Amino acid sequence: MATRAVIADNQKMFTEGIKAILTEMTYPPIKIVGVAYSLDELRKMVEFPIDLLIFELAIAENEGTTFISELKKVLPNIRIIILSNYGDPQLVRDAFMQGADGYVLKSNNSLELIQCIDTVLEGKTYLAEGLRLTPEFEHQKKYVSSEKSSKIYEDRFLLKQKLTKREKQILSLIVQFKNNKVISQELFISDQTVSAHRKRIMKKFGVNNTVNLIKFSLDHQLV
Repeated sequence: MATRAVIADNQKMFTEGIKAILTEMTYPPIKIVGVAYSLDELRKMVEFPIDLLIFELAIAENEGTTFISELKKVLPNIRIIILSNYGDPQLVRDAFMQGADGYVLKSNNSLELIQCIDTVLEGKTYLAEGLRLTPEFEHQKKYVSSEKSSKIYEDRFLLKQKLTKREKQILSLIVQFKNNKVISQELFISDQTVSAHRKRIMKKFGVNNTVNLIKFSLDHQLV
């Protein structure tokens, strides 16, 4: 059964990017059941079953992190990931005290968010790279694997040579979480042309979806 997720953020373009990433995930499968651009919209959505909330603290306005504990009372089994521009240690500490399960900065790459989702759905807490907590919360820091997340199988220069100039342009926009429609508007080409280029890029790199394409590109520093 797919994990039922809601994204809550006041930046619509950013939200669309996160939505695109989540819908590409195959394990665990994610089903987006709602997108909220304000706290009022989010409150209406929590009347329905939700397994995962990806939440920008900024939309909570004056309520701040206290909204997290309120939500946990209504939906005790929900997993809450803060995806925010704000990484002040006190704010991060308060978020975990109120019941947050994971915390990721928007400046982190998409891989960090995917790792966070995997971790919190396993019932663990996750703190992204670049964040820190006060000493009493140090035990909640993320588990760091002793192995690197990936290996570079080919020289970066050789990988880039596989792409045409247009494909390089499109890849740089894909890594910014932009969909075919947005890319087509920026490059003044059709949606179908963007889709065809996207498929060719994935074939050249041996990946089968956009999430893996972004992961491969970031791992190999192609953009």
